[in-house]
Amino acid sequence: MAKPVIAIVGRPNVGKSTIFNRMVGDRLAIVEDRPGITRDRLYGTGEWLNRSFSVIDTGGIEIEGEDEIMRSVRVQAELAIEEADVIIFMTDGKAGLTPTDEEIGQLLYRSGKPIVLAVNKVDNIKMQENTYEFYNLGFGEPIGISGAHGIGIGDLLEACANHFPDEEDDEYGEDVIKVALIGRPNVGKSSLINAILGEERVIVSPVAGTTRDAIDTPFERDGQKYVLIDTAGMRKRGKVYENVEKYSVMRAMKAIERADVVLVVINGEEGIIEQDKHIAGYAHEAGKASIFVVNKWDIVEKDDKTMNRFTQTIRDHFLFMTYAPVVFVSAKTKQRLHKLLPVVAEVAENHSLRIKTPMLNEVVADAVAVTPPPTDKGKRLRVNYVTQVAVKPPTFVIFVNEPEMMHFSYLRYLENKLRASFHFEGTPLRLITRKKAADE
Repeated sequence: MAKPVIAIVGRPNVGKSTIFNRMVGDRLAIVEDRPGITRDRLYGTGEWLNRSFSVIDTGGIEIEGEDEIMRSVRVQAELAIEEADVIIFMTDGKAGLTPTDEEIGQLLYRSGKPIVLAVNKVDNIKMQENTYEFYNLGFGEPIGISGAHGIGIGDLLEACANHFPDEEDDEYGEDVIKVALIGRPNVGKSSLINAILGEERVIVSPVAGTTRDAIDTPFERDGQKYVLIDTAGMRKRGKVYENVEKYSVMRAMKAIERADVVLVVINGEEGIIEQDKHIAGYAHEAGKASIFVVNKWDIVEKDDKTMNRFTQTIRDHFLFMTYAPVVFVSAKTKQRLHKLLPVVAEVAENHSLRIKTPMLNEVVADAVAVTPPPTDKGKRLRVNYVTQVAVKPPTFVIFVNEPEMMHFSYLRYLENKLRASFHFEGTPLRLITRKKAADE
């Protein structure tokens, strides 16, 4: 099920990124030590009262000059209007109400989307008076907040949550593998979908997915049911939209949330760019099974080592996703295309794999015997036992005597041992360290 999407919109320098960081908390630190995941992100995941949501910071658009400012914030507002379930309209209590705020307000008002008006930099009760003039924008009661001091963030999230759409049941059965194709423009996602479907007679006509911009195509192959989720292109065409290429990440986010398996489509002719890492990084953090699909392989000049070299390039760029298999295809000539769906089915199965606790503990005990856990000031980390608590992705809790002594490198060592012992190709693993209770 797709998470509700909150977008933060406002003119430059009102503190959008600070509020974004407050809302997603330290969740981005999950992969902080892993090289290859870029940190200047526009999107993250937060949680409020046990409800997960995605949040988009529209502050990432660069502004080239004074005359660009209004055009830039208009683009932000329009993109947010298109993508979000709820929009936080961010203003600045110290600067007061500005003409730019009023212009953005008119854009948002016409959208018909739920708007939560936030007045930032209200650092104490005395400054609450600074919020009153913002009633003039016509969005009801402004919420005074302080990104710097964390004041009012709970009230802000509460107001947003009141507008979240109702939670929906998964519209497809458990036996259906949902596959999202993501990638930057012009990598050949649509042609790849058409090539996969071919002349299948069992195809159901494309139906609108639960997200506004995804097209779902259910089909069946070799007795296995699939749904392909394609992220549609920008609705509005024009130079401004083409210049904001990084916002295709927003579309990818929502498709990823609904998917079991994510195909990260890369243009074999052009190679890898930074945006590919943004998009793949979100699939990793969302805990989805993933496959790198290198398309347009038919037009790449090759020798007998080209494929190995390209695979190594992918490994070097995506160090945080070494578990994801690489498949080389051509949507145009259908070269190697028959290999793709069997890999999809396999990684989907691995994503749902559950390992019995005795087998788990046997593997971990052997790993600990070969390479003992680290020590600190004469005290040694002791691994007591391991249990699997979830699938999609497989998630393990490791009970230890002192969780703070568990170093990232030792967790990675244990993960590698689990991967070597069980078939986890294509899926991320989550390892959580907890203190063993006294009575356990």
